Amino acid sequence: MIKIPKLIYQKMIEHAKTGFPNEACGILAGPPPKADRSAIKASADAHVVVVSEFFPMTNKDNSSISYFMDPKEQLVVFKKMRQLNIEMAAIFHSHVASVAYPSQKDIRLAFYPEVRYLIVSLSDMNKPILRSFRIKDEKASEEEIKIV
Repeated sequence: MIKIPKLIYQKMIEHAKTGFPNEACGILAGPPPKADRSAIKASADAHVVVVSEFFPMTNKDNSSISYFMDPKEQLVVFKKMRQLNIEMAAIFHSHVASVAYPSQKDIRLAFYPEVRYLIVSLSDMNKPILRSFRIKDEKASEEEIKIV
């Protein structure tokens, strides 16, 4: 499960709509898992990711069917995450005319099996649909999102 504060969720949707008609993208980050949790609590929370920051990124592809994050912006974000002692929790992008499910290209280019891949569908601009996936070994499995 991934927990996203409502304000960050709203910023993600706004970023996606602002990028329209092209895909938008960004990075979500949060605190690293706590090492001092009890074994029982750790096993119960092992798959819960808490988001504390959203970093909107520039889609260098300028495309309605693909995205490529600006590498210079990524470097700045990774440095900022180190300063804040947070880790990348998810990679976010929008689908402007299709469902919120990873495309074959999304799956092929999912280089971080430890993070979530969040996709918002803007096929109905008034009702964006956000879904979260783990992508490992070229297989996508959906996970729960909780807006808090």
